[in-house]
Amino acid sequence: MRYHNITKDDMLNGDGLRVVLWVAGCTHCCKGCQNPVTWDPDGGLHFDEAAKKEIFEQLDQSYISGITFSGGDPLHPANSLEIKNLMIEIKEKYPKKTIWLYTGSVWEEIWQMPLLQYVDVVVDGEFVQELKDARLLWKGSSNQKVIDVQKTLKSDEPGVPILHCLNYGNHN
Repeated sequence: MRYHNITKDDMLNGDGLRVVLWVAGCTHCCKGCQNPVTWDPDGGLHFDEAAKKEIFEQLDQSYISGITFSGGDPLHPANSLEIKNLMIEIKEKYPKKTIWLYTGSVWEEIWQMPLLQYVDVVVDGEFVQELKDARLLWKGSSNQKVIDVQKTLKSDEPGVPILHCLNYGNHN
C-alpha cells in the first residue's frame, strides 16, 4: 500500500479530532476531486513501519477520537488488504477509537466486504461537483451518505444504510 499524507488533529474528516491516512489509488477520478494527486496507486510513499508508528503515536493521545481512511480510495484493490489488517490492529489496541472510511463506492456495492466489520462510519459515493455543498457535514456533495456501519450491519436489512447522526438535520 502507498500513501500521500498523514494528517494530525483533523476536524473535517469525521467526528472529533482525528488522524487521517490519505492512501494512494482511486479509480473513481471524480471531476473536481480535492485530491487528484492520490489517484495513482503507484504514487506517494510506501506505507511502512515508520508511517504506522506515526499513526499509533497519534492514536495514543487521549484527545484523538480515532482514525479516518481517505485518499484516493481505501477500498482500491492496492489498499484494501493492508487497510483491513491495519484496522484489525487498531481495533485491538484502541477499542474505543472510531474508524471512519471515505470511498467513492456506494454502500449497496460494498456492504458485504469483510473489512467493514471494523469500521464505524463510511462516507460513500463519488464526489459530484454539481452537487457540491460546503454546508454539508463530513461530505462534499449531497449524493454522498454518512453511514453508521455497525448499526446498519446489525439491522434486518444490512444492504440498506442507516445514516450516522440523524440529529444533524439535512447535513446527512
